[in-house]
Amino acid sequence: MAKKAKTVFVCQECGSESSKWVGQCPVCHAWNTMVEEKVIDFEQDDKRRRTSTRTQGAAGATGSNKPAKLSSIISGETARIDTGIKELNRVLGGGLVPGSLTLISGEPGIGKSTIILQAAQNIAKAKGRVLYVSGEESEEQIKMRADRICRGGISENLFILSETNIENVAEVCKTLEPAFLIIDSIQTMYSVDLDSAPGSVSQVRLCGNELMRIGKTNNIPVFIVAHVTKSGDLAGPRIVEHMVDCVLSFTGDRSHEMRILRAQKNRFGTTSEIGAFEMAEEGLIEIENLSGILLEEMDKESEGAVATAVYEGTRPLILEVQALTSTCNIGFARRTSLGIDNSRLSMIIAVLEKKMGLKLLNQDVYVNIVGGIRPEGTYTDLAVALAVYSSFLGKKLDSKTLVLGEIGLTGDLRAVQNSEKIIKEAQRLGFERVVLPIKNAERIRSRASALGLSNIQVIGLRNITEAKNLF
Repeated sequence: MAKKAKTVFVCQECGSESSKWVGQCPVCHAWNTMVEEKVIDFEQDDKRRRTSTRTQGAAGATGSNKPAKLSSIISGETARIDTGIKELNRVLGGGLVPGSLTLISGEPGIGKSTIILQAAQNIAKAKGRVLYVSGEESEEQIKMRADRICRGGISENLFILSETNIENVAEVCKTLEPAFLIIDSIQTMYSVDLDSAPGSVSQVRLCGNELMRIGKTNNIPVFIVAHVTKSGDLAGPRIVEHMVDCVLSFTGDRSHEMRILRAQKNRFGTTSEIGAFEMAEEGLIEIENLSGILLEEMDKESEGAVATAVYEGTRPLILEVQALTSTCNIGFARRTSLGIDNSRLSMIIAVLEKKMGLKLLNQDVYVNIVGGIRPEGTYTDLAVALAVYSSFLGKKLDSKTLVLGEIGLTGDLRAVQNSEKIIKEAQRLGFERVVLPIKNAERIRSRASALGLSNIQVIGLRNITEAKNLF
């Protein structure tokens, strides 16, 4: 049954309300500003409603179902919460935003719970109470991990709750009033309003909506851990990804120590930043010099190995591209790539055959970005082409040479962005020459003194055929 609307009079200047019309506002004393409005009553405990606290005045008060002036809304650029982990802050865009929901996913054992517990410990020390809700592990298991990670002692403000009922979690949040809430994981949570099992599409959707209501209403940042499928996608309905403000992906090989954190969605920052960590006994350790780690084994010249670079978010990243060509004796030749798009590799091979005369029809081609990094953009095109060229002809490229640039279908090299910052990073790491498109080279040469580039040679190429002179 539809609810009846009641009539109120609202001042257009200050937003104050009155049950009857008056010529002068009783609050701001302005004349002829009271306007009649229809207001529909609503239930305060309606779980389907999501309210915000970012308005000012009576017209924009929490729980109001009336529109507010956009000029009266408090800006979302509020003070972010420092997680105490620089790499995590970088990926989030500067830290946690109050009232935001962050979804983090990754394979089992990759370190999701570890990094969240480290952030919870730091926030508990700096901001106040933190509630860690675990539906998978017991309180004793979490305590064992905390003893290993929190060597300086566990904060008294860090609270653990082993619970899977979302209504009970909401009640605890009302009592505890935490500054940070963690749900590990949303696939284990359920609501008594539904009969379906935890982890089902309906339960995940309802619990996600309830967590959003808790976070937005109480201005609490919420971290949600999510499972992944065999293909690496988030398990459950995609609507949860649309509901949350930030989606983080934690990747890495459990047989290796390096872990990469990347934002797939971020309403409060960029999605091009990555965070690098190293898994150790005391938890996840930040890797600040990621380029040095990725290039530490590239000391000797070898066939099919070329150094390249990309610009991730706010920092340059130096990588190593490796390629291998092998004669195919049976069937069609294979094209396998790790770290770059396979269709991009096929295009580069076609350009090599057309413009440089390589006969790769009967050659299996394998390309790998060392370290498990998946760079975005076209920075690595030229490096991939020269790596394949080097492996096929058995020629070596100087390990002190950095190569970057985009290859067009005509074989011409197209300019890339942020080349100045990349070259400064290459000089810091000891590279002696940089090969890049001619337009980038001309711009850098004109600003060499201002950029402080004195110990590195800049080589500009117009097309890929000129790259033969590098060997």
